[in-house]
Amino acid sequence: MKPDRVIPTVRYSSLLALLTVLTVIAFVCSLSIGPAGIKTVDMLYALFSVEPGTAAIIVQEIRLPRALLGLLIGATLGLCGAAMQGYVRNPLAEPGLIGVSASAALGAVVTIYFGLSAIFVWSLPLGGMLGAGIGVAVMMVIAGRKSSTLTLILAGVAVSTMAGALTSLALNLAPNPFSSLEIVFWLLGSLANRSFEHFWLAAPFMIAGMFLVLTLGRALDSLSLGEDTASTLGIDLRSVRLKIILGVTASVGAATAVAGAIGFVGLVVPHLIRPFVGHRPSHLLPASALGGACLLLFSDVAVRILSSGIELKLGVFTAIIGSPIFLWLVLRMRNQYL
Repeated sequence: MKPDRVIPTVRYSSLLALLTVLTVIAFVCSLSIGPAGIKTVDMLYALFSVEPGTAAIIVQEIRLPRALLGLLIGATLGLCGAAMQGYVRNPLAEPGLIGVSASAALGAVVTIYFGLSAIFVWSLPLGGMLGAGIGVAVMMVIAGRKSSTLTLILAGVAVSTMAGALTSLALNLAPNPFSSLEIVFWLLGSLANRSFEHFWLAAPFMIAGMFLVLTLGRALDSLSLGEDTASTLGIDLRSVRLKIILGVTASVGAATAVAGAIGFVGLVVPHLIRPFVGHRPSHLLPASALGGACLLLFSDVAVRILSSGIELKLGVFTAIIGSPIFLWLVLRMRNQYL
């Protein structure tokens, strides 16, 4: 890893201000754009209206929870991606490295497979969060209390692989084609048809998890110098590992439970932000949270604009735009060392 560069306070503050403005613009666009043509001025009036008009119902009950979930989920993925990259000191790390995304997906798929989602509407997100918790608990048991970072990564990969295999098994043995289609659509990731019930169910876990991760800035700064150096500086490595696991599990698990699998945001956003903040994780964390929220909101807007008839799934769109960006970043990094 390259040595840390000193970033002037004014420059860093300006970056956060710019990202905040872009996120606000993306949020307004998310509220303004949809199948029902509502002008921005009318949207703002409908947003704060207490009269039960058509525009107010569309904005307040359909678009607002979708925009709020996009904001929180994007921030969660960006923040946790930066935190995982800082913790394992590997730019290829992403939020699902410890198996939380695959386990949450498996938990939700199980509820669809056994028909629980048709009986009890909240079984899908609750199953996703339960799956995330069980998967990460299994990962921690496999890794052990005094394991190294490498062992933790390998345990996470093992849990992700097993969860992916069980998800494929459920898809293969689905009792009817409608269940298979529902599983596939959910796995593709989307914010469509999400309500305030989904938001209030997932938001406390995402906010609590993000808060826990944000408190680790100083510890991750020390870890960038190596574990031995961090220990001499008074950093409790076991406490850091527990906090980052709990924080990522709560936030990413809740995000995956309500929106499905949305990839590449947590992997790409920290790479795009890092050149502007240097290699200091404490600066990268809040900037990546804003960058992730901005990227996901704009992606969700693009999905609605580009879709005709069947809406393009958000997870598919982020993969389409994320993979070329990531390939370009890899090629750029390779050229730097030639």
